[in-house]
Amino acid sequence: MSLLVLAGCSSTKLAYRYADWGIVWWVDDYIPMTSEQESRLEQDIRDLRQWHCSTELPRYSDWLARLKQDVRAGALDESTVGWHQEQLFSFFPPLMDRAKPAATRLLADLSDQQVRQLRENMKESQQELEEEFLADNPEKTQAARAERTTERVERWLGPLNDRQRETVSAWSDARGQQTEIWLEGRRNWQHALLEALEERDEDGFADRVSYLIDNNEAVRGERYQQMMSESRPAMAELMTELLQQADQRHIDHLVGRAEELAGDFDTLACVSEDTESRNS
Repeated sequence: MSLLVLAGCSSTKLAYRYADWGIVWWVDDYIPMTSEQESRLEQDIRDLRQWHCSTELPRYSDWLARLKQDVRAGALDESTVGWHQEQLFSFFPPLMDRAKPAATRLLADLSDQQVRQLRENMKESQQELEEEFLADNPEKTQAARAERTTERVERWLGPLNDRQRETVSAWSDARGQQTEIWLEGRRNWQHALLEALEERDEDGFADRVSYLIDNNEAVRGERYQQMMSESRPAMAELMTELLQQADQRHIDHLVGRAEELAGDFDTLACVSEDTESRNS
């Protein structure tokens, strides 16, 4: 949910209002659920959304207000950028912790057939990602990574100038096997989940699910942990350079983007499903 509202949708309010159905559809892509499972998951996600809207969105608004203040003041050094990055990372643990009971209930209720289907769909999805992100040679992989990074940065800054594009390209070249390590870590985590599902009828299953969520970097492997320890400061350094190379139009775009999201967060109504139905 945090990724959805922070990534920059065309309409944050609309996307947030109907994100619960999107999540159900995503899970259903991996696991063909029974009607009882779908009904319970929908209720769990509605409850999660209500908590998130009333408790977490105000934190997002406070962060965006600080971001606008720092951008307008020209406080764009690496220390400030690093602080904002840490604020973003701090949004995810409370959400994941709150989602644990619903995730555990759903996973514990899976049948053997559903687990087999999950295994097959995860394998297929992994293969598709590897085909999409791993090019024929390292140079093409790095070029594709640079293009993806540029697209993500431009959501916040608008079209980059030539100097910024060169910075993104050099940064991407320095990331080495980051894409391969990310895919490897994803495969490791999925394997650990499937192993845990073999013991979903045992008393300690909830603890295993909790461990997978709380220690996801460790589960993904040493190479992944090392990559993350290096990539977070590297990303802060990249954003600092891009902001220092920015034109006024980039600053205006960033402030405008922050204002747009802050406005969405401030005006979002945390309403019940019944209220939504009456108003539709």
